[in-house]
Formats: sequence, C-alpha cells, structure tokens
Amino acid sequence: MGLVLYDTLRRKKVPFEPATPGHVGIYVCGPTVYSDPHLGHARGPVVYDVLRRYLLHQGYKVRFVSNITDVGHLTDDADQGEDKIAKRAKLERLEPMEVAEKYMWSYFDAIQALNVLRPSIAPRASGHIPEQIELTERLLNLGYAYERNGSVYFRVRAFPEYGKLSGKRLEELRAGARVEVREEKEDPLDFALWKRAEPGHLMRWKSPWGEGYPGWHIECTAMSLKYLGEGFDIHAGGIDLQFPHHECEIAQAEAAGYRFARHWMHHNHVLLEGEKMAKSTGNLILLHDLLQAHEPMALRFYLLQTHYRSPMDFTWEGLESAKRGYARLLQAYREVRQRRKGAQSGTTPELERALDALEKAFFAALEDDLSTPEALAAFFTFLPELNRLLPEAKGDSLARAEALLHTLGEGILGLFPPRVLEDKLSGPLLEGLIALLLELREEARRAKDFAKSDRIRERLKDLGVIVEDTKEGPKWRLELT
Repeated sequence: MGLVLYDTLRRKKVPFEPATPGHVGIYVCGPTVYSDPHLGHARGPVVYDVLRRYLLHQGYKVRFVSNITDVGHLTDDADQGEDKIAKRAKLERLEPMEVAEKYMWSYFDAIQALNVLRPSIAPRASGHIPEQIELTERLLNLGYAYERNGSVYFRVRAFPEYGKLSGKRLEELRAGARVEVREEKEDPLDFALWKRAEPGHLMRWKSPWGEGYPGWHIECTAMSLKYLGEGFDIHAGGIDLQFPHHECEIAQAEAAGYRFARHWMHHNHVLLEGEKMAKSTGNLILLHDLLQAHEPMALRFYLLQTHYRSPMDFTWEGLESAKRGYARLLQAYREVRQRRKGAQSGTTPELERALDALEKAFFAALEDDLSTPEALAAFFTFLPELNRLLPEAKGDSLARAEALLHTLGEGILGLFPPRVLEDKLSGPLLEGLIALLLELREEARRAKDFAKSDRIRERLKDLGVIVEDTKEGPKWRLELT
C-alpha cells in the first residue's frame, strides 16, 4: 500500500511521496530549554522517531532536523512578557546560555533513555541569528513587514492565506484580538520578527534596527529552510504549535517567496487526570522522575499504545498495564533468542505462516497513518501462536522469528535496545544458582511442602525474579521496574 499520513494542511490522509526519490527531509519543532522536560515532551520525539525508523527501514536516507529554542520564546507565547530562558536565568542566578545548556542536555539525556535516535542536526536559535536577520530584511523589502522603534513586525493583513493551516479566518481572529496589545503595531494580529531589547535584557544581538533578539516564530522558518531547503517533505510538532507558531512559519516563508513544508504532522497532548500537561499550570510529571522509577522501554511502549493524533491520558494503572504487556513481549523475544541456539535446522510451517501474518499486519498498521496501537496489537495476536509452537520450532524458523522481532520491535518501534536483551542477573554462575533454587522448589512441590515452595517463589520475587509455572516446567524472568 505504501505510507499514508494525515496532512494537517489538507485535512485528510494522503500518500507520502518525498520530493526527492530516496531522500526524506523532516523538521520537528524541539523544546524551549528553560526547565527539565516533563512527560508531555516525550511523546513527539517517540512518535517521530518511529516514523524516522520506518523510513530508514524502507531504505530512505533521512535528514532529521529538530531545533533547540534557546532565545526569543516569551512567557505568554506571544509578543509580550519576558523571555522564558532569561526569566529562569534570573531565578537560578545563571547566565542565560548556562540555563539553555543545562536544560538542553537534560532533555537529550531523557529522550536518549527512551531510545530515540539523535537528530541529524539539532540547530540552536541563538546560533542562527544572521539567517533570521536576513529573512526579516527580505520580508521588510517585500512589504510584508515594518519596523517600529527597533522592533520588526510581520504584516498579517498583507498575507491573505494566514490561517490556512489551523482553519482560522482573519476576520474571526481580528474580531477576537486584544486591541490594546502593542500600540506600535499596525494591527493587533501582527507578530514580531525581531524584538527591541529593553534595558537590562540579557540576550541581545546587533541588527540593522538596533540591539535586540529574534521573535519565536522566525527561527524555525529560517533553520528549516537552511538545512532542508525549499519544499522539504515533513514539518511536525505538537498540536498546540499549529496556531500560532506553525501558521506564522508558513506566512513568513511563503511571503518571502519560498516553497515551504509539503506535509504537516501534529501529535496530540498528553493528559494527566484529564488535563493538559504543561509547565505553566504545574500539572505535570517530570520525565527524569519517571525514567528513574520505571523501565524506560515500558514507558515508550505505553506512549505508543495511543495513536499520535489522539490525546493520551496518562494514568499509573495504565503504566503498570503497559509494563506487563512489554514484559510479555520482551520475554517472548528473549526466549526465541535462547531456543534458537540449540535448535535443529529446518523450518516449522505453522510458525512461518504466523510470521507472515505478523509482518503483514504490522506494516499495514504503520502505513495507515503510523498506527502504532495496531502495530503493537499485531504482536499480541502473534504471541499465543509463538508460545504454542516454540517447543517444537526448528532453527531456521526461529532465526527468522528472531530477525523479524528485532526488525519490527527494535529497528522500527525502538523497544529492544541491547541492554534489555541481557538479564541483569546474567552469567552462568547466577543462572545456575537460580536454576538450583527452582529445582529445590520443585522438590518441595513434589513432597507437597507447598509452604516451602511458596516461600522460595516469594523470596525470588522480592529479588525481582518472577517464576512462572508452565507445561514445560518453571520459567523465570526479571520483573520490570
């Protein structure tokens, strides 16, 4: 069928075709680095990481650009207020760039723990001031912008298509605009391309209009065009960025005469107890706290259980359920790897057919607008068949099963980094000790000393070793934190 993605601009699913055969350019709006990331910041990186991994699997060369906003994002997400990083710098008594550096690495550490591939390029707004000034000058020369008292504003009325991404009409926006905002503006809807630095403002650069700093929206337009070129393939980000941020990006680029993104993707919010997770409200869970207390891959699994365009309501019960589901999937993969080592050569036709069905269902799900819930469901449809066939499975079929689980589970979904495939209690000595304890437990059970049998099982559980009784005898695995 090929990949079909929902395009926010066209408001429908459309076949994805890159502008240049064999190459894909993706731009994802990254974080404003003024505090530690919360759970909501994890969803976008995980979703677009799966998209990137799928495209790489299909043989594309992917340039994945995700920016770092380290200047210009004001506290009210508009043209008033205080720069978020400058405000934090005063609070922590640090230089603004110290704040940006500190929280940029906090963000990268968190998404690395979630097995998210590093961006091809992670440009910082503060490192691209010349490009933003150049774009602002171009808009001034074309009559789409004007300068007032050292600040430069985009003339929204001059761009009739403003609102085409979000579906908002200029007449409605003007009717609801606050007339009192920035008297120096020609129109309340106009937005800043460059801001005059007030006395005491720490982050400032020289420009043709005096010392100042770029507006929030101009950075992504300038950097995406610089690194991906005109008419690049995909621009992605959170649904809250659709308006005004992405709307302004389009206006700046197209008014300046550039072809901009060909396809727009937006992921929905992560909710906590039904409310949007946001730093401004304090309704959040810090990502580092979650990653320290719980297996990061179980959290990634949880994030992928909801379609990216739907809101995800985080609950602790949901996380525990995801941990159990991930443990089942991981244990199946480990067992396939273990059984393959001593299996006889040959194929098992029933297992081959089950693998064919898994592969077909998995790719059908992902190619239908990146439906990760359905892709995961394909695994859990496959698992009962796998468990039934494993005891008699032949080596060639087990080798294919291992390769397919790796390709789909790790290569595309990113759920099986090398560290989770090796038990923490690895090594012949420790494995032998656990086997010995299980033998003693079996002896107790045969002697009907169930108290002793249960005691051994409970002590192992306290140590994080889960014992499961099967038709083939007891099996053990590590409990996910």
